Amino acid sequence: MLRRSFAIGCAAAAALFGLLPGTVTQAGAADRFITVASTTSTEDSGLFKDLLPKFTAKTGIGVRVVAKGTGQAIDLAKRGDADVLFVHHKPSEEKFVAEGFATERKPVMYNDFIVVGPAKDPAGVKGSKDVTDALARIAAAKAPFVSRGDDSGTHKAELALWTAAKLDPAKADGGWYKSIGQGMGPTLNTAAAMEGYALADRGTWLNFRNRGDLAVLVEGDKRLFNQYGVMLVNPAKFAHVKAGDGQAFVDWLVSAEGQKAIADYTIGGQPLFFPNANEPGA
Repeated sequence: MLRRSFAIGCAAAAALFGLLPGTVTQAGAADRFITVASTTSTEDSGLFKDLLPKFTAKTGIGVRVVAKGTGQAIDLAKRGDADVLFVHHKPSEEKFVAEGFATERKPVMYNDFIVVGPAKDPAGVKGSKDVTDALARIAAAKAPFVSRGDDSGTHKAELALWTAAKLDPAKADGGWYKSIGQGMGPTLNTAAAMEGYALADRGTWLNFRNRGDLAVLVEGDKRLFNQYGVMLVNPAKFAHVKAGDGQAFVDWLVSAEGQKAIADYTIGGQPLFFPNANEPGA
């Protein structure tokens, strides 16, 4: 499949189903663009809508985003259907590099995960700084918990936390654990409708309006740290990768200008992401 056809098809499908608002930036750059496979949180948080026009204005390079869960975004990049991969699960990113699909991973920014749930908090987890203890309480109470179940970075983090809590909710009885196989927005909508708990990334949460009775109940555990990384898809593996323009995007994200643009993106005065491209080991 030709890359141009793929990108145009993705953009058209996105417009039809309303999944990727604002991801094709500046129509005037339509003849020069890169495709970025990224996580839904960079899209649902509103970051890309704010960030990408700044990059395009500086470089003349349009950016077309295919926003998927991290696992799906990685699979897309592994097929050579993207020029850049921008996701948030460091072990998967490092594996992507080790397998030769990129030659380098660069840290970009971080925020954190949170556990949200009904304000009445039937599991009694509010204020806990131990996320595994909170998950154990939710399981013991058989309170509804909504999982993305989509192999996203958030889903991978959730599964790791259940493992740390020595629990396997997928095998639990009582039907309290709901794995819906959808993105962060639908997961939060379902949790609000069910008065259930969920693990969310803070960026999406801050930009989410349909909260109902949901509130942030658990935060601050260091295990809830959420790092993002970016990689140019290896042009030695896929000759059609737009290496020059893709690398320009990577370089801009980690430059002083790109890092400032990330830091400047706020909602209600609250930053959604914290740039850390220069932090060793991030």
